[in-house]
Amino acid sequence: MKALFLMSSSPRRAMLLNQLGFKFEQRHPDIDEIPLASEHPSSYVLRLAQEKAAVGLKMTQTPSVFLAADTIVVKGDAIYEKPQDEADYMNMLSALSGSQHQVLTAVALMDGQHVSAKLMQTTIQFCEVTPQQMNQYWLTGEPKDKAGGYAIQGGGGNFIRTIKGSYSAAVGLPLVETRELLCAFGVHPQ
Repeated sequence: MKALFLMSSSPRRAMLLNQLGFKFEQRHPDIDEIPLASEHPSSYVLRLAQEKAAVGLKMTQTPSVFLAADTIVVKGDAIYEKPQDEADYMNMLSALSGSQHQVLTAVALMDGQHVSAKLMQTTIQFCEVTPQQMNQYWLTGEPKDKAGGYAIQGGGGNFIRTIKGSYSAAVGLPLVETRELLCAFGVHPQ
């Protein structure tokens, strides 16, 4: 039986993978997350997920499957990752306030012989968010490590008017697609 490694430091991804019933070990890949010149957002997020999974291939010689994911928020040509500081966060939320944006999550699997990846797009419509609401949310600490500066599963959910697509993908790991990919690699819930 192949060991499963989650190549992510995200506690949310670990929680979602646990929800699916898989046994796994979590590792924290360190990669350069800078977009390449003229790289399309979907190509960028897919590349990051694949690079994170590839880090695992160097870890062990035993038969293993390496699962990685990456999530970004996109509005127009702008890519919003984790805010660098409060000013960056305020700019992000101001740009997203009262408008529609996409959450792109890529999931990638590798086992040394096979590579498979899936890209999910979830469309989110934000309500108008006041500067006071933005500031109050920042003070919770929650936005600091979230793509786009908000957690759909937390306080950021208060800003969402509508969602179209996969909720779990917007959190960070598409449940159905991840289960299907893992089963195709011969890894099943236990």
